[in-house]
Amino acid sequence: MTVKDKKKNIIGLLLKYVVPLVISVGLCYLLFTGVDFKEMTDIIRNQCDFRWIGLAMGLSIFSHVFRAMRWRMQLAALGIRPPVFALVLSIFGTYAVNLVFPRLGELWRTSYIAQRQRAPFTSVFGSMVADRVADTVTVLLLTLFTFVMAQKAILGFLAENGESYAAIGRILASPWLWAVAVAFAASVWLLMTRRNASGWLARVQSAVRELWQGFAVVFRMPGRGRWLLWTVALWGSYFLTTYIAFFAFPFTRDILAEHGVLAALVTFVLSSISMGVPSNGGIGPWQWAVIFALSIYGLDRASAGAYANLVMGCQTLLLIALGIFTFVCIAVEKRRHAGAAKEAGTENSII
Repeated sequence: MTVKDKKKNIIGLLLKYVVPLVISVGLCYLLFTGVDFKEMTDIIRNQCDFRWIGLAMGLSIFSHVFRAMRWRMQLAALGIRPPVFALVLSIFGTYAVNLVFPRLGELWRTSYIAQRQRAPFTSVFGSMVADRVADTVTVLLLTLFTFVMAQKAILGFLAENGESYAAIGRILASPWLWAVAVAFAASVWLLMTRRNASGWLARVQSAVRELWQGFAVVFRMPGRGRWLLWTVALWGSYFLTTYIAFFAFPFTRDILAEHGVLAALVTFVLSSISMGVPSNGGIGPWQWAVIFALSIYGLDRASAGAYANLVMGCQTLLLIALGIFTFVCIAVEKRRHAGAAKEAGTENSII
């Protein structure tokens, strides 16, 4: 390996792991700057009904199962049919790995299923990308729907916070923003349609084609209606987890009583968008998004922080527990297979 290649590897590792960690730590530092920890812990200790938090966490487990069932359909369309339990373990493990190494969880589940089923890595990877692209499309549709439904509350909040409203207006009105957007889109289109490409451009074009092929299987596979139902179940359980957690505190229950389910939907959508920020399991960006959403409905920072940090903390502990369960199950499975192979080898040697 040349010095140049080593430098590239080091830069790649920094971008993958160090940058998300720095973002998480930095946002958590800003999140807790000026926060009275005693006040926040008193709110959690004295006002939280943990039965609702437990119910929300239990429901969140179903979202992993629903994701596994949806992915199972995509893999089956490619001729890959792992057991449901193995797929569920792969999803549990994905989120656990992402807590330590952001975005590596997706590669881990791809590798785990590909090795277990002796399937081509690229095929499994393509189906995983389709899974994530479907999530992105879902979030975009939910964001559009939520903004249309809740625009009065959102615009009212921005109007009350004049500097934020003016800053957003200046950004959207800037001709430079639209010029850069058009130039970027044109550049991407020209690069992707260029013929006889070589080097890095050929690799990029090939990667984009593979990603599209992995996503396109969704449109060709049988049972597309069931795939959509699993998508609704998956994102419905995500939303219900947020909605149910609102009942854990009196102040979030008051928000629901005054503004209805739309307040929970705004909180859910903003928190879903925040997961696109590279971080360890969403820690940092997720709380920021939730606190901002709750502030739209007039909740003070201490109370909003208590809700956001408790839900994220419980979710993180749950993912750690599911991760431990996953890797114990995988280790037991590998030992059982190794023992069976050893016994088969012994019998063959006797014969």
